[in-house]
Amino acid sequence: MFRPGPKNLITDVAGLKVGHATDEHTRSGATTLLCGAGWAAAVDVRGGGPGTRETDALASENLIGRAHAVVLAGGSVFGLAAADGVAAWLSSRGIGLQWRSGSPAIPIVPCAVLHDLGNGGDKNWGLSPPYRELGLRACSASAPEFALGSVGAGRGAMAGVRKGGIGSVSVDLQGGLIVGSLVALNSVGSAFMPDGKTYWAWGVELGDEFGGCGPPTTAMDLSDPAPDESRLLAIGRLTPGANTTLGVVACNADLSTAECKRVAMMAQDGIARAVRPAHTPFDGDTIFALASGELPLQKNPLRAAQIGRIGSAAADCLARAIARAVHFSEGS
Repeated sequence: MFRPGPKNLITDVAGLKVGHATDEHTRSGATTLLCGAGWAAAVDVRGGGPGTRETDALASENLIGRAHAVVLAGGSVFGLAAADGVAAWLSSRGIGLQWRSGSPAIPIVPCAVLHDLGNGGDKNWGLSPPYRELGLRACSASAPEFALGSVGAGRGAMAGVRKGGIGSVSVDLQGGLIVGSLVALNSVGSAFMPDGKTYWAWGVELGDEFGGCGPPTTAMDLSDPAPDESRLLAIGRLTPGANTTLGVVACNADLSTAECKRVAMMAQDGIARAVRPAHTPFDGDTIFALASGELPLQKNPLRAAQIGRIGSAAADCLARAIARAVHFSEGS
């Protein structure tokens, strides 16, 4: 039986650190994942209203294909500035690409944002949105242990008509292979089945990591493809780009950029397992994949099977992290 890693967090993948910065005045924040020397990375976007930065640098046909950090933030387009703070913080410590002797280090810092501008916080920031400073603070707070729930990029997030937030899990696939996930959940869809208490992701829960409620106890009508639509419309959440599930999946295998892309694509299925509906025109669903390269995979035809196993585990991890995000946010 597979089990979570020691912390049941994405930081069970050695070398990763996560930091949150939360602004209670604006009810928003930023979350940073630092991966040091630059890990193989890729991104897959499925939602209809994404907000991103530096994702083209992760394309396998382009020059870099690696990342020194990944940033998730609230604030919609304003939140992209969190990556400015992270890039400055890393460069000041000599972390990044060195194209010429004496020039500043150039960190590759992809970023994705969620829309939390209508959550009641004070967004009258004029010419000084807080997100660059939040990015700096998130870097300073980065550590192997971090909080879940309504913190960082998940502070102002919703999941359907319930609270969203930050969730994270890991799984030990044995033989030294670790896969983990972190999510900032702000979806149009709900993480709950129509009874309002059973998680769609109940079947992949490990232990009691999101309450241990288990399977549904009564029969339910699952025929409605868009439950809660009228309630979402009433509170103004059916606006293109106003909702998003942002995620990062990571492993310690020696994946290439192209292989990370396949893992990110497979991991997107975790959203569909844990949220209904998923990948709507109103969401900006974006998943990053990172690989540290610590564990060599086989170089024969079995390598593709190993990558498929990592991608499948990443999808399950993402589904578990989504349920955990709601579980910890509703308990806060």
